[in-house]
Amino acid sequence: MQQLMSLAILLLTGLVFGRLMKLVKMPNVTGYLIGGLIVGPSVLNLVHADALSQLGFISSVALGFIAFSIGSEFKASYFKRVGMTPIVIAILEAMVAVVLVIASLIAFGFDPAFSFVLGAIAAATAPAATIMVIRQYRAKGPVTETLLSVVALDDAVALIGFGIAVAIAQMIENPGSGNLMMQLMDPVIEILGSLGSGAVLGFVLLIPLKFFHDEDNRQALIYAFIFIALFVSSTFGFSDLLTCMAMGAVFANISNESDKVMAIADRLTPPIFMAFFVLSGADLKLSILPSIGLVGIIYVVMRVVGKFLGAWAGAKIMHASEPVQKYLGWALLPQAGVAIGLTVVAQTVVPQYAETVRAVVLCGTLIYELIGPSVSKWALTQAGEIVE
Repeated sequence: MQQLMSLAILLLTGLVFGRLMKLVKMPNVTGYLIGGLIVGPSVLNLVHADALSQLGFISSVALGFIAFSIGSEFKASYFKRVGMTPIVIAILEAMVAVVLVIASLIAFGFDPAFSFVLGAIAAATAPAATIMVIRQYRAKGPVTETLLSVVALDDAVALIGFGIAVAIAQMIENPGSGNLMMQLMDPVIEILGSLGSGAVLGFVLLIPLKFFHDEDNRQALIYAFIFIALFVSSTFGFSDLLTCMAMGAVFANISNESDKVMAIADRLTPPIFMAFFVLSGADLKLSILPSIGLVGIIYVVMRVVGKFLGAWAGAKIMHASEPVQKYLGWALLPQAGVAIGLTVVAQTVVPQYAETVRAVVLCGTLIYELIGPSVSKWALTQAGEIVE
């Protein structure tokens, strides 16, 4: 029953801090994260560490809904209109961030294998906080439209880039120990498996929808298919985000009722998202801040520079509108789940640096998640896509 009390504390904290953020005109998600940090183990410890681990399923469910919603934006009509622009931007914003972090770490004398592994994690961008800002302020326009596509593609780009960097790091650590192409197969299999299983579920979702037309029944169907997608991805080691994203994308392109179903899904999610972000805030650890040193500063700063320059370059190359060129990169700062997950893989590649990698990424998460939503709001406001 302790989990129920912890969940109640999370929701009440979200309500209070969400209201406080409105008073200072900051995004609700920032309040959720700050509130979670305060009630979590780092400050008041009202929600204990063991309770956080037991409530971890909330994060999976929330990310599943977020990914399903993002996937629904991937309509063929959209890509016919914008072409390759989001793809080019997603590749460049991720890769420039990776290259700048790696180059800076090596320039300051850090071990090359360590630099490649940590630098590769810089590619990952967390879509959840950005999506919450877009929803809260009902942002609309070319920057918002491009942003949704870029954060959706970013997960796949980050996994591929990380796979390449890990293979290079392993060759540096153990020259001649393995075939580069074989080492690159793991992320490729994960991506293809995620997209394939999600696509199948997107097709299958059409079948029960023909028999259930009532909104309450369709709510139950959406929950069921999100849960199935999460189960499949967990069982086979696929990406939760990519699986749910593919399900949403396929469904949106083959169903005439996709807009109605997505509207139902949006009405289901507010308390789930609130609990998720307060939970994420509670999981942030202030104690790691003093331990990051120079490597942490390089990572945090150069990732921001890389994201901005990469997004600007991609938008410039593809002749995107001026607001997209100027402001898109600023909305790509948040980093969380995928990056933290990649640190687990990093521990097997450079075990001697495992603690440093994890500390730096967790510190980056703390900083990016707290300032990222406000920066995203500023960028979308400057682009003229949020009117308060």
